[in-house]
Amino acid sequence: MNAPEHLRFGLTSKGSYEQATIQFLDRAGLSVWRPNPRQYVGRIGELPDVEVLFQRTEDIVHKVADGSVDLGITGYDLVAEHGFDQENLFVVMPDLGFRRCELILAIPEGWLDIASMADLADLSVDFKRTGRSLRVATKFPNLTRDFLHKHGVNYFNLVDAHGALEAAPTLGYADVIADLSETGVTLRDNRLRVIDGGVILKAQAALIASLRTLKHQPTKLEAARSIIEMSEARLRSRGYRIVTANVQGNSAEEVADHVNQKVETAGEQGPTIAEVFSKERDSAQRWFEVRVIVPSRYLLAAVDHLREAGSHGITVNSPDYVFDSCSPAFDRLCKAVEEI
Repeated sequence: MNAPEHLRFGLTSKGSYEQATIQFLDRAGLSVWRPNPRQYVGRIGELPDVEVLFQRTEDIVHKVADGSVDLGITGYDLVAEHGFDQENLFVVMPDLGFRRCELILAIPEGWLDIASMADLADLSVDFKRTGRSLRVATKFPNLTRDFLHKHGVNYFNLVDAHGALEAAPTLGYADVIADLSETGVTLRDNRLRVIDGGVILKAQAALIASLRTLKHQPTKLEAARSIIEMSEARLRSRGYRIVTANVQGNSAEEVADHVNQKVETAGEQGPTIAEVFSKERDSAQRWFEVRVIVPSRYLLAAVDHLREAGSHGITVNSPDYVFDSCSPAFDRLCKAVEEI
């Protein structure tokens, strides 16, 4: 009997993107080992059944789509551009929380009469009347074309450009650009601005899977589950805080009743309460340690509520992982695998 195949996990080999991806996986408890920068095969120490393949960011989309890679992390912008019609490619987790950017449509600052997409549509008509087309430089022709048509810009030519697109209007080979932007600084430096309503896509790192290669491969699917569950639990943990306080009361029930008065600060199922045995043996006061897990947005409300009960020495910690009763992302993947 042949040994089960390793799950092939595609990660980007591109500079800062590679560093950010490896850092994310490391924080999720999935430490990636790469022998040296010139070697394109690595491992995850915690998952011996996983083989890491370092690829170009764009190539990961194509390799997952054709099944030569089982699982991959790449930019959602590239998935939307190249994988939109690939039935075998499945987006497991569309937002891993890093490498955020926007695909935007930018015009020269000097176009003072052009404020909106409707204005740009009118301009494209004016250009056509003079015998020319609006020229749009981009590396994302599919997304850009669909976006322009959706907003009534019907007369244009896409210019396939490489390198820094921001210089295209200045150099004269394009009128406007559709490109990725993180901070907008480069646009401003090149005297460009994002047109109102000109955000084509909000993008970030995403986890994608090849459905056909996971079907009838329980070993690969289990390895994929490990990566998905650990990543999902790590991301979920960012939204919670563990609040611990000492509360005076006559009984654990009395303290619990006070904490539970505010549902949003009472924890997922309710507070955990344990009696504190005072160092002063003859003390008539009873103290209880209260611990609750609350959504980050309710942190200060939870602290104030515990203060009302006379709490002091309130401490707050962040959980490393928060696991749910199941993994929604993995469940969606299994359903998609079954249906293909």
